[in-house]
Amino acid sequence: MKTFTIVHWQTVFAALSLTTITLTTNPAAAQVLRGTGDSFAAPLYQGYSKEYERQTGEKFRYTVVGSAGGIRLFANKSVDFAGTSLIPTPIEQNQFKAGLLMIPTGGGAIAIIYNLQDVSAEVQLSRDTLAKIFTGQISNWQQVNPRFPNKKIQVVVNSQSSGTNFTLTKYLRKITGGKIEASRNPNWGFQVFSAFDEDSSIAGEVVRVDGAIGYVQTSFAHQRDLRIAQIENRARRYVKPTLKETEKALAKIKFNDDFTTEDIIDPEDGYPLVSLSWLLFSKEYANQDILEKNRKLVTWILTQGQELNQQSEYTKIPKDVANKIMETAKSEMRVRPF
Repeated sequence: MKTFTIVHWQTVFAALSLTTITLTTNPAAAQVLRGTGDSFAAPLYQGYSKEYERQTGEKFRYTVVGSAGGIRLFANKSVDFAGTSLIPTPIEQNQFKAGLLMIPTGGGAIAIIYNLQDVSAEVQLSRDTLAKIFTGQISNWQQVNPRFPNKKIQVVVNSQSSGTNFTLTKYLRKITGGKIEASRNPNWGFQVFSAFDEDSSIAGEVVRVDGAIGYVQTSFAHQRDLRIAQIENRARRYVKPTLKETEKALAKIKFNDDFTTEDIIDPEDGYPLVSLSWLLFSKEYANQDILEKNRKLVTWILTQGQELNQQSEYTKIPKDVANKIMETAKSEMRVRPF
């Protein structure tokens, strides 16, 4: 199997703004391409949408329903493309009657956010502590640090079937030797404080509740100036999801022939809670016009669009990999045979 190694990664900060769109069952007839899916890369896709219209005069829109929801709507042909930080399962891929082309767009990180109103020092979470908090084995902040207040840890989680959940629990499974199950929709094994389906709601709850802890996409956390915990990595360093640490974590990722990746679990160094994002496109289209519209978008994302990653705190796809993807799109995206 051929692989392509990521060498250079770049990220910067941007705001998250979500655009709500109406989903219909006939995307080919729509004037505006429509996408839906995970929140993990929503800030990036919102930035793409604005700049794509400015540069080309054409539009696409993206709304958040979670990775699993995006995959489902894409399989039902309710949208033109779907965003996901999950690799579709073989069962899901069998539902894509028009074929599947996975377009990686960039990589990002998950921030562990918290609220301790009487604590000015930054929270550091060891690997063991992080796992125990999200399994209910540690329930008081004094168990994290004896200098912290005697205050209950209120765990706030993502209620969607999401790539964010899967990334977090996959990492927890790795560092606990399989004691925690990796899942898109986890059974945390204890009574969490609350659950919400969007980063904005999760963040709002954490800010509201003294003693709360949760997780959101990193650029969102930075935009809202949320308190972010330092996480112990495999190299035993306590790190935050900064540009430098995210680059370290993603530096050795390799792409397979279908542009999926080897598992991103517990990297040797850097910030550990990282993931790539993909856009799912069909390989077959009803007519030449809709084919060209989708192919043009793919090409733009992998060229001009990549320059926006620096404004949105996501890593860029290396040019050699992007060129290979565009070659594949040119040869495999086609009008449906009759």
